[in-house]
Amino acid sequence: MTAKKALRAQLRAARDGFVAAGTPRLAVPALLRERLVPGAVVASYLPIGSETDPAPLVAAARDAGCVLALPWVVDRATPIHFVRWDAEAAVEAGPFGLRQPAKGEPVAPDVILTPLLGFDSRLNRLGQGAGHYDRAFVAHPRAWRLGLAWSVQQLPALPADPWDVPLHAILTEAALHLPEGH
Repeated sequence: MTAKKALRAQLRAARDGFVAAGTPRLAVPALLRERLVPGAVVASYLPIGSETDPAPLVAAARDAGCVLALPWVVDRATPIHFVRWDAEAAVEAGPFGLRQPAKGEPVAPDVILTPLLGFDSRLNRLGQGAGHYDRAFVAHPRAWRLGLAWSVQQLPALPADPWDVPLHAILTEAALHLPEGH
């Protein structure tokens, strides 16, 4: 088993146990509220299992007049793109257990809310391993990247590959993590 694969299994178990022990919730930080301007495109996701639920952030974006979007996934090799989404609209089953809108209007996000398995103080993230979000970050370099996690998912350091794109901030139930010096 590769180091990242083992780390993913360890972090999934920690996340599952954390969520099973209670019902943690996120607060909407002021730094995000500053970015929630009418018309801004906020790409979110629908959580799977014990992933951090972005619902409070989605509600704040909707209330601020933002356009909501969700990732639309074809398969492991095809880059994801984001499609406009109405939070009240039905979603359908997608690959990997994802729930996603029927293929809709592609949009370019201003903010990308990102699920993850692990993170470190340098704002590196460990995802599921398909590289979907890293490729989306490269495709949308101006988008502000906010990772959503539980505090138990933080590690002292993560192995980072050359294609891994760090986040601008990471929000947990306990803190907003910013780059050193901010």
